[in-house]
Amino acid sequence: MTDKLADGEDKGVLYLGIDLGTSRTSVTASNGVRETHESFVGYPKDPVARKLLGKDVLFGQEARDKRLSLRLHRPLEHGVLSFNNSEEEDGESLKAAKDLVRETVRLASPRPDELVYAVIGVPAQASIHNKDAILKAARESVDSVMLCSEPFAVAYGLDMLEDVLVIDVGAGTVDLCRMHGTMPEDSDQLTLTTAGDFVDDELAKEISRTYPDAQHTKQMIKAIKERYSTVEPTSGAIMVDLPVNGKPTSFDITECMRTACGRMIPPVVEGLGKLVATFDPEFQQKLKDRVLLAGGGSMIQGLDKAIEAYMREHLGSGTVVRIEEPIYGGANGALKIAHDMPEDFWTQLQD
Repeated sequence: MTDKLADGEDKGVLYLGIDLGTSRTSVTASNGVRETHESFVGYPKDPVARKLLGKDVLFGQEARDKRLSLRLHRPLEHGVLSFNNSEEEDGESLKAAKDLVRETVRLASPRPDELVYAVIGVPAQASIHNKDAILKAARESVDSVMLCSEPFAVAYGLDMLEDVLVIDVGAGTVDLCRMHGTMPEDSDQLTLTTAGDFVDDELAKEISRTYPDAQHTKQMIKAIKERYSTVEPTSGAIMVDLPVNGKPTSFDITECMRTACGRMIPPVVEGLGKLVATFDPEFQQKLKDRVLLAGGGSMIQGLDKAIEAYMREHLGSGTVVRIEEPIYGGANGALKIAHDMPEDFWTQLQD
């Protein structure tokens, strides 16, 4: 490995750790930059929209705010590139993924004279096809790139590589991984789709069932969930305004929110149970005693304690700790992996 400068950056090389998410993409860089933005990419629908917006492509919150004028893409569905539509739609999905990666790299402020080496976190059970597509999307913006599983990146970043279970809750997927002192294999990992988008759908169903006259969109529901999400039974009342026949009306959605968020817990604990049950019996208790909760979805109020309680009920015991930086946990770990890879490794990846 090349000698490092005092500030932790290799001369002539910028290392990036990228958590490429369904809802949000985060990057941490060896130059100290830390940025996160929503994983939205939008292209003007027609010449009028192009004149109005003054741009050929919009990203993140700006794209979401201007979505009525855009062909709006969220390139990753359930944490992987969304394909299997028409050839034209698939082509624009790949273009959106490439543009999203390019914008993420731009946010890291690389110098013109630097090589850019990136480690990108992907869902634990992403298919070979989707890994290849993500690599293809990234190679236009970086000089060398490798992929790792998102929960492994979280554990690596915290130096917790032995006797630990990781839960990484994103928008598209919940990734589970057991760490036992070696690189995790496929049998050590599980990917669930009962993640943030699932909670959004469940919340919309609960509100529609309880208040059938209330009008709402996916974007409204997502914003409400991100502001008020909780599974705590003693949390205060959650009051929101939703239109009814065009008139804003106040609704108490406290139980709707608790119910929707709570529905992600049983599948998560069931998945943890599978990883525990198929592990060496002598070390199963150690796994249950060290469970890390990470990802943007981990910020649901009370989720760590609720998973812990459900583990104790169904698995006999469990101790769950929420990591300190849920938004950057995966990116931080990916950056650490990038730093720890030998220089010749990165050179070989360029060939």
